[in-house]
Amino acid sequence: MLKTDKPAALLLEDGTCFIGASCGAEGETFGEICFNTSMVGYLEIISDPSYAGQIITMTYPQIGNYGVARADLQRDELALRGLVVRDICYTPSNFRSELSLPDFLLEQGVVAISGIDTRQLTRHIRDNGAMRAVLSTVDTDPDSLKAKVLASPSIVNINLARGVSITQPQEYQPDDAAYDFLLQPPLEQRYHVVAYDCGAKKGILRNLHRAGCKVTVVPWDTPASTVLGMHPDGVFFSNGPGDPEPVEATAAAAGGLFGKLPVFGICLGHQMIALGAGGRTEKLKFGHRGANHPVMNLRTRGVEITAQNHGFGVIFPSLGELVAKHSGGICEHRDDLRFWVEQGVAPVVANPRYGRIQLSHVNLNDGTVEGLAFLDVPVFSVQYHPEASPGPTDSHYLFTAFTRLMAGRADYLDIDIASDRLREWK
Repeated sequence: MLKTDKPAALLLEDGTCFIGASCGAEGETFGEICFNTSMVGYLEIISDPSYAGQIITMTYPQIGNYGVARADLQRDELALRGLVVRDICYTPSNFRSELSLPDFLLEQGVVAISGIDTRQLTRHIRDNGAMRAVLSTVDTDPDSLKAKVLASPSIVNINLARGVSITQPQEYQPDDAAYDFLLQPPLEQRYHVVAYDCGAKKGILRNLHRAGCKVTVVPWDTPASTVLGMHPDGVFFSNGPGDPEPVEATAAAAGGLFGKLPVFGICLGHQMIALGAGGRTEKLKFGHRGANHPVMNLRTRGVEITAQNHGFGVIFPSLGELVAKHSGGICEHRDDLRFWVEQGVAPVVANPRYGRIQLSHVNLNDGTVEGLAFLDVPVFSVQYHPEASPGPTDSHYLFTAFTRLMAGRADYLDIDIASDRLREWK
């Protein structure tokens, strides 16, 4: 794709307008504007189904420098609504590159804009919160665009997982060949895991396989009874896009599996587990999206640098009343969960349905829930993405933890981070 001067416009629902140049497909698209602070991994980011319904702003100024290697795609079809960058590269340099990012966006029909001040845009979102936006190469009139964006739907109260899930069960087929030069061979498949696809990333399924799991992927609305009839060793709930509360069938399935099989959830899957236990979620002001979010494991006091992509979070007090004897003698909830970091305590609530639930991980930036561990049934979950697609490998141990949970170990989460992640690499 040759660089053009065709104008493009980005307008937010509060009237804030940016004029730049088109660097993808032509057209007009609507979605919630968000930003991702990762410096690399743009291909994995734009192919993450968790971005369904959203227009992504990349805060790192130069995007596309190493081109597109299709082996890095997290899904074959893109679910994002649009892409916003400061400076896009038309002539990438990388031995793995198959085509430029602008050519890939054009091929995939993704509307994109470059040449705007993404730092100003990001600060505006941080100050005012995520909001609806329109990105257009066919209309640059602010008044016209304002009317259109105000008439567009919000992503709140919409089940976006339905649109990115598979429709029929299928066996996961590993595709590790592109990484043979980096990684050790996968472990022997000792466990059969059923994975709910709410928008699962290939990297997450790949890591389950590499940890020793045969993976059967099922649609988001598969009943718990169907899964139990498959007689797996464990069940996994995947990442996915948008508001968790409308994804009622998945939450109901999670609740129906607790206590019957070991369960692990990531991102939207973490929220499904909380909802399945009778908890609630809330929309965050601008969400967590990036590859450098610090999270503390309250059980081990270890800090992980994590990759994240979500706009909603779990409300810990909604899961039950604090159990003082397991919470450092404290019986009152705190809004900012960094309180428990300071106390050196992993608090426990008494859930009316499933017994004791422990707050296992906390976000050190804003004190929100990053992990839960059920103490009376074999269930745990994390809000972040531990598979490093893209991102750091600090949290790789969680896939090992799942296999330890399926093996019946009570200490499944208490793993040395460094030794586990180094085992993967040649």
